[in-house]
Amino acid sequence: MRFAHLCDTIDASDPPSSDDMPFPFDIDDLLAYTDWERAQWHGWFQANGAPTLATGLGAHNTGRIHTVGELIRHIFSAELRYVQRSLRQELTDTSTIPADDPATLFAFGDRSRAALRQLLATFPDADWTAPREMTLGSATRIMTPRKFVLQSVTHEIRHWAQIAAFLRQAGHQPGHRDLIASPLFGPAPV
Repeated sequence: MRFAHLCDTIDASDPPSSDDMPFPFDIDDLLAYTDWERAQWHGWFQANGAPTLATGLGAHNTGRIHTVGELIRHIFSAELRYVQRSLRQELTDTSTIPADDPATLFAFGDRSRAALRQLLATFPDADWTAPREMTLGSATRIMTPRKFVLQSVTHEIRHWAQIAAFLRQAGHQPGHRDLIASPLFGPAPV
């Protein structure tokens, strides 16, 4: 994938050659893992019912995200918005997407992932390191599309771990979701 070389180093002015990296790894590997993880979670929420999406995040939530379903919507919303920021598009208001219906919620996730894959396949190479303005709350930051993509995937992985913890604390058994349990890089252990 064209984007792969951009994830190999922090110094965007000196991208490494394939000879510099003894362990081949690229963004497709992270996307494959998160695709698998999304499918596992989708199946789990379908099997355990919509009420599990209403599991609370506790007294110290952010004030705008209160439930597991809202946190999942946030994962998918951030992914879509990073794509839109990269393309300098208007940001979609995702607050109307129901956070209490697994089918609708994960269909939105499918759309956000399709948008990210489309960006990776078609975004001009020269634009990956072009600065973009991003406003979060009252702070404005300058970032690159390259950083947006990596943030999107690491942001998702971190939040899935939080979701697992919230569900376990609420008495649910969401199962094993670590990379080692996935089929990525070979069969999952028995």
